[in-house]
Amino acid sequence: MGFLSRIRRLMSGQANPVGGIEIYAPVSGEILAIEKVPDVVFAEKIVGDGIAINPKGSQIFAPIDGTIGKIFETNHAFSIESHQGLELFVHFGVGTVELRGNGFNRLAEEGQVVKKGDPILEFDLSYLKEHAESLLTPVVLANMEDVRSLNKSHGHVEAGKDVIFTVDL
Repeated sequence: MGFLSRIRRLMSGQANPVGGIEIYAPVSGEILAIEKVPDVVFAEKIVGDGIAINPKGSQIFAPIDGTIGKIFETNHAFSIESHQGLELFVHFGVGTVELRGNGFNRLAEEGQVVKKGDPILEFDLSYLKEHAESLLTPVVLANMEDVRSLNKSHGHVEAGKDVIFTVDL
């Protein structure tokens, strides 16, 4: 977690979680390695480490209890900070920012406190298949500096129900 997150946890008296923090699938689909995303920013883990999901369905959900940070104006990506200070970034596809919001609908607001599984964004999968460069959806942990390990899952996941990775602080 970042410096400010550590300070907040120390000030609140919150202890480090025992046994790891589970991050759930924000979208249903097949998990792929983050390195498979056709965007150097994600593939080379410049933003952070995580996984990618080849999405199905029509909604993106909160992967953890926390507060929505930024929702991009084009509604294709958002950040969320967990109560433990983890900063996650969910980015639907590659080349989706150029769609200027077409194919997406915002269901939550910046600053909103959400629970795992709450809907954040809605998407039109058939429209995006036609217009986006890639549908691979990176889910990354942006503040890796205090993470001891990131245990990644594999296979098919259902949004809000299956763990995509576990973070040990």
